[in-house]
Amino acid sequence: MNNCLLSLILGALLLSGCVSRTPLPTPQLPSDNAPQMAVETPQTSGSLWTENKGSLFGDIKARQLGDILTVAIFEQASASREATTKTGRSSNNEAGISKFLGFETDLVKLNSAIDPTQLIATNYENDFNGSGSTSRKENLVATLSTRVVEVFPNGNLRIEGGKTVTVNREEQIIVLTGIVRPNDISPQNVIDSKYVLDAKIAYTGKGVISDKQGPGWMTRILDNVWPF
Repeated sequence: MNNCLLSLILGALLLSGCVSRTPLPTPQLPSDNAPQMAVETPQTSGSLWTENKGSLFGDIKARQLGDILTVAIFEQASASREATTKTGRSSNNEAGISKFLGFETDLVKLNSAIDPTQLIATNYENDFNGSGSTSRKENLVATLSTRVVEVFPNGNLRIEGGKTVTVNREEQIIVLTGIVRPNDISPQNVIDSKYVLDAKIAYTGKGVISDKQGPGWMTRILDNVWPF
């Protein structure tokens, strides 16, 4: 009987350790098949002048579908929170009967140890102290080239881009999507990430180092079955 019970406990531990953890979604790099503008075949009329716009005063800002835009990512975020709770409560209650239709004398006759004036006495105290604090700080600096995938009627541009860097079999993946205004783009065709509307920036990795960020299988077993 004891061997059977021990086998069941060991089996439950092993099964709990095999419970799969919900993996974090890996950001997907944008597709290479991004929409491109249709290019018309130039017609030559034999003239020395063409319709191509090559002004000396023009800029190289991204403004059309398929243009490349460089995003300077500089994101900093910090947050802290602290909470303290303290509660306390105490009460004392006493009750007795000095006279009640003569029944108090009957109680004394039944048991001489009974004192009708001190029938009930209660004392209750409750004390609770709690405190908690949390802090978080993040810093991300990178430069990423993106592609214009949509041009809105008001001239705003939807951009997306990503890159993968592999060092010693460790992949570092960064992906960015968002909407920008052409007026916020510098003459060097660079825009700061703080000007990207609805920016979604994902920075993650895959490899040995990333795998070491999670607990081992024995730790997961203990976390699942430890009752305290």
